[in-house]
Amino acid sequence: MGAGGTEGGFGQFVLGFILFIAGIYLFLSELQVYVPFFGGRGGHLYSVGGVNINTGYVLIPMLIGIGIMFYDASKNIGWFLFFGSLIALIFGVIANTQVNFSNLSAFDLIVIFFLLAGGLGLLLSAMRDSKAS
Repeated sequence: MGAGGTEGGFGQFVLGFILFIAGIYLFLSELQVYVPFFGGRGGHLYSVGGVNINTGYVLIPMLIGIGIMFYDASKNIGWFLFFGSLIALIFGVIANTQVNFSNLSAFDLIVIFFLLAGGLGLLLSAMRDSKAS
């Protein structure tokens, strides 16, 4: 048996895996991630009706919810405040995250996509049962 318990070739699987991992590595090494939320004096998560809602407005209900949970864990309002604030905080960070490519030439980008697509194709082809039609 080959890769994945099928008749596919193990060598083809390993080559596809190496190409795919190399493509992912090159792709991720060229990304620049910037989160203005964590820079300097904080930032605003949302804007509701022209009013910026910053991190303090989200953390206050979270702290109140944590206090209620420590006082009486059976009160649902404490859990609601905590998890609602946590979801709002996570969503605000994700919404404000900016992802950019560093200076890439077209050739570099084509090589990265070739490695990703070619490696994935070899991986999937090695795991496919060659006897099934």
